[in-house]
Amino acid sequence: MASSSPDSPCSCDCFVSVPPASAIPAVIFAKNSDRPRDEVQEVVFVPAGTHTPGSRLQCTYIEVEQVSKTHAVILSRPSWLWGAEMGANEHGVCIGNEAVWTKEPVGEGEALLGMDLLRLALERSSSAQEALHVITGLLEHYGQGGNCLEDAAPFSYHSTFLLADRTEAWVLETAGRLWAAQRIQEGARNISNQLSIGTDISAQHPELRTHAQAKGWWDGQGAFDFAQIFSLTQQPVRMEAAKARFQAGRELLRQRQGGITAEVMMGILRDKESGICMDSGGFRTTASMVSVLPQDPTQPCVHFLTATPDPSRSVFKPFIFGVGVAQAPQVLSPTFGAQDPVRTLPRFQTQDRGQQLQQKQQDLEQEGLEATQGLLAGEWAPPLWELGSLFQAFVKRESQAYA
Repeated sequence: MASSSPDSPCSCDCFVSVPPASAIPAVIFAKNSDRPRDEVQEVVFVPAGTHTPGSRLQCTYIEVEQVSKTHAVILSRPSWLWGAEMGANEHGVCIGNEAVWTKEPVGEGEALLGMDLLRLALERSSSAQEALHVITGLLEHYGQGGNCLEDAAPFSYHSTFLLADRTEAWVLETAGRLWAAQRIQEGARNISNQLSIGTDISAQHPELRTHAQAKGWWDGQGAFDFAQIFSLTQQPVRMEAAKARFQAGRELLRQRQGGITAEVMMGILRDKESGICMDSGGFRTTASMVSVLPQDPTQPCVHFLTATPDPSRSVFKPFIFGVGVAQAPQVLSPTFGAQDPVRTLPRFQTQDRGQQLQQKQQDLEQEGLEATQGLLAGEWAPPLWELGSLFQAFVKRESQAYA
């Protein structure tokens, strides 16, 4: 299957802050998912499971071998496919992925999508490093490929990933079945739709360098700069746009070094001037996620998900794994008809009602932030069942505000 045309719009951005860049002793993860503007993105909770030995698992296009046990996950995913754009599991592992094009050609056949690899890693790993091993193992065995849009026109790409847990983060960048990874143990890092790992490679495919040398991309003598060696010589328009967003995101993180919080990450995801909050042509930011992963293992991880497009006009609602967690039905392909505020033009700005609605959104999000801050500070200790139903309660209240 061929890749998209050179000027096809496509973007996403992932961010992570590891102490001392964070204002609190926690790893903070964030991602915007930029997809076709009419595509529905769901927030799906999948409980932990046990599976029959030898059973098979149907992903978006192909089947893979199932494992005996899978972890509980919360996923933000396009409703038409099996995988996910971003998500977290019950062990505090978070992953986001990005589209990327390299000198390695995109495969013609159907295999695992990058989004499938993301979900499989969340279901099968208990740390960011283990998730990296899961993805690279599946990549080696099954490869990656297939149409990434619900459209007859082919649109395929390879993936980069940002993986995080309570103690560290990893950047994993792929080119076909080949890959390079960089470990992030402190500071802030972002990825966009471009290769960004240079010479600081912490792990790599065993044939990465010999392949590059055989192709004539590297002489075998100089420094091995993964991004420089594997990036396309003639960058398409979409890659140039990604370069600007990547630089803007890095600068926004730099400006808040040492003071990065969940609110700071939400602000970055809402930044329209940089293009990080996207609304261009047929693509826009369709869902967003921010996660706080405390280094203290006795404290719960808190995941904020919008489940609605455009984070600048959405509520980040808190989700915590716990007893009583259940699927919020309102975030499964919701349909509000002609009265859907997302479909009303101008969006969320219908005279006074639009301003009132925006204020309700801001108040609801602030309530969620204050509640979780109290929880992490030990000032609020609700029963486990209440934690488990937190996200569903906020979704219900947001729906009531729209009604």
